[in-house]
Amino acid sequence: MNRSEQLSQLQNTQKWDVIIIGGGASGLGTAIDAASRGYKTILLEAVDFAKGTSSRSTKLVHGGVRYLEQGNIHLVREALKERGLMLQNANHLVKNQSFVIPNYHWFGGYFYTFGLKIYDLLSGRLSLGGSKYLSKKKTIELLPNVEEIGLKNGVIYHDGQFDDSRLAVNMAQTAVENGACVLNYVKVVNLLKDDKNQIIGVQAQDLETGIKYSLKGAAIINATGVFTNAIMKLNDTVYKKYIVPSQGIHLVFDKSFLPGENALMIPKTKDGRVLFAVPWHNHVVVGTTDTLIKKQSLEPIALETEIQFVLETAQRFLAKKPTRKDVLSVFAGLRPLAAPKEEGKSTKEVSRSHKIIVSETGLITITGGKWTTYRKIAEDLIDKAIKTGKLTKKECVTEHLSIHGNKPTTSLDRENHLYIYGSDIPKILELQENELELKEKLHPDYDFTMAEVVWAIRYEMARTTDDILARRVRLLFLDARAAIEAAEKTARIIAKELGHDEAWISTEIVNFKQIAKGFLLSEFQ
Repeated sequence: MNRSEQLSQLQNTQKWDVIIIGGGASGLGTAIDAASRGYKTILLEAVDFAKGTSSRSTKLVHGGVRYLEQGNIHLVREALKERGLMLQNANHLVKNQSFVIPNYHWFGGYFYTFGLKIYDLLSGRLSLGGSKYLSKKKTIELLPNVEEIGLKNGVIYHDGQFDDSRLAVNMAQTAVENGACVLNYVKVVNLLKDDKNQIIGVQAQDLETGIKYSLKGAAIINATGVFTNAIMKLNDTVYKKYIVPSQGIHLVFDKSFLPGENALMIPKTKDGRVLFAVPWHNHVVVGTTDTLIKKQSLEPIALETEIQFVLETAQRFLAKKPTRKDVLSVFAGLRPLAAPKEEGKSTKEVSRSHKIIVSETGLITITGGKWTTYRKIAEDLIDKAIKTGKLTKKECVTEHLSIHGNKPTTSLDRENHLYIYGSDIPKILELQENELELKEKLHPDYDFTMAEVVWAIRYEMARTTDDILARRVRLLFLDARAAIEAAEKTARIIAKELGHDEAWISTEIVNFKQIAKGFLLSEFQ
């Protein structure tokens, strides 16, 4: 996956079958689906792959226990099937994760055990394991830091857990391997229409060179997530809201707050939301919130009320109480919820299922959806393009299509931090052997090496310090201060690989520190 090769493919192609705007989960999934069916496919991402929502999730591949409670059986069944397929198709990044629900009322254990048995049944042959009622003693054993005062019993169930932006990078590689042209830092600035007001292509600008390209295509797909409304402004004559952004935040702590391998799930917080504490890369991710916000941004910032909510809820359920000063990183993500028909609906009530809109101009837009169902969303989008006569019929082949890097991965394999590279691990080790200075650690407290930075630049289209530290090695999400300390080292390697000068390095460090500030939590309010 090399950017200059992808650019020359863009320059040498007269007409595309499928043009996808947006390089998050839905866009990348659609590129894989379209290319693997044999359509000439291009994907354009204005910044980096998964820079928005798709790198800022709760890191769960799940059917959605909460949607079961809402009675949305169809969404749960679909998501559970997709969860099982993700585990098969990207086993290096997706794993079976056990979750424990501690109950502080007697009936809780029976109530959730019954509900989760239905969840197990809906997953069918793709089940990750059965749910079970737990005694108080067993609950404490599985959650060593759980609050024991008032604890009555527990329930254990299984869902999936993954690394979101790593999967996005591997999906981009998979799309390229299937013949797609995939580009980051190319922004769609206009939609091209014919004299009948039908969309026939896009105008896109390479943000690195400033060069503009006019691309013609049969099916144009808008998969821009929380930025959907901006593309729709270019498409519609009358402005209408298609999505409402909802913000979710996560706090990251060291492993001592959740020792062991089990995740904690709080099904009912004081405002009715679900809260998770999930082990991730030897840290603990705690979230999430659900706050409707006025406008979207590439770098959403956690609100003080959200930080307080997550901290207070975590303190109620954990014996060792996390405080502000324990927060290593805080990240906020935006969910692109399909806009409700009536104003003022709470975010919990806005549907998580995806919705495909075909505009009068012929633009196909995806709203809603979630990481777990990315493959099904992609299949539905391309099927819709076929149904509307934009593409000749070809069958979907992604159900058992391996994602780049896929290989059987055990919990023992995951003790080596390189496990996320799957089948690419030998090539990274080879890089270290051939260029010994690449064995050096990126930061003294973490195992990431210089070889991973070079790998990201040469083979994963990383262009900036943020691309590497946020979405390729995840250091910014795990420990914002450590990421800031590693910024100069990272920027210098990029400059060496891509031929940038000292002025570029200085600007790059300033830019990254500005981004990283949003991941830092001050000790005092």
